[in-house]
Amino acid sequence: MSTPASATAEQKSELAARYGLDQPLIMQYGHWLAAVAGGDFGISMISRQPVGTELLARLPITAELTVLAVAVSALAGVPLGVLTAVRARGGRDPGGGGAAGRLLSGLGVSVPEFVLGSLVVFVFSRYTLGLEVGAWVPFTQDPAANLATLVLPAAVLSVFAISVTARTTRDAVMGVLVEPYVTAAVGRGESPWFIVRHHILRNAATPVVTLLGTIIAYLLGGALIVEHVFNLPGVGSYIVQAVGRRDYAVVQAGVLLAAAVFIVMNVLIDLLVGVLDPRLGVLAGRRS
Repeated sequence: MSTPASATAEQKSELAARYGLDQPLIMQYGHWLAAVAGGDFGISMISRQPVGTELLARLPITAELTVLAVAVSALAGVPLGVLTAVRARGGRDPGGGGAAGRLLSGLGVSVPEFVLGSLVVFVFSRYTLGLEVGAWVPFTQDPAANLATLVLPAAVLSVFAISVTARTTRDAVMGVLVEPYVTAAVGRGESPWFIVRHHILRNAATPVVTLLGTIIAYLLGGALIVEHVFNLPGVGSYIVQAVGRRDYAVVQAGVLLAAAVFIVMNVLIDLLVGVLDPRLGVLAGRRS
């Protein structure tokens, strides 16, 4: 078939009728919703393959990248926030992390993923540093090599999340440290890290867990750019390519998938927060 730029009027009409583009927008949207309810996300205009099948094939890659980035964010950001809060409360660091910590946090929040990702790709492509970029190895083929290909993308994707998590954790811990039960624990002679483990972490976890739920949605959006920069065949790069090619069925399905993940994560986070702090569940019950 001729390219869209050189297609005849008959060919354009045929394509419009095939994909329902000759109908009013409200009817197109209604037909699409009815098809989605039946599990049909449409056919890609470029590959001529079912969009649902293409998304399912790429979803494990994006999910693995997001899980690794969230794990890195939690494992690095939470301890860093707790450490700076305890040091500030103990008088050893009145600034709460010092100028260096605030500078790094500011840089982590302000540097876009595509800038940091492009820099990482250049450095690791220019110099032999033990990790390759642009090479994807499926997990079923070689788990170790698969994780090696995701180390750099996950690190780039988690920089912003680490900075925000550390800052939120620090503020939450600082708020808990002034509670009377912490003062009583100090008066009993309990060690600082025993107090942190048994009295502070769970009580300070609510805002941190809520933030992590929001970060997951943010990371899914950032994965579009990171996957494209690192040439990962995930959902993100698939949607970016679809936008450039005006493959509307893929873009619609990608937006719907992102919205569904965001809603499900928020519901799960609300349930988890109620488990971590039963007082919130009791308060919600009284209000209702």
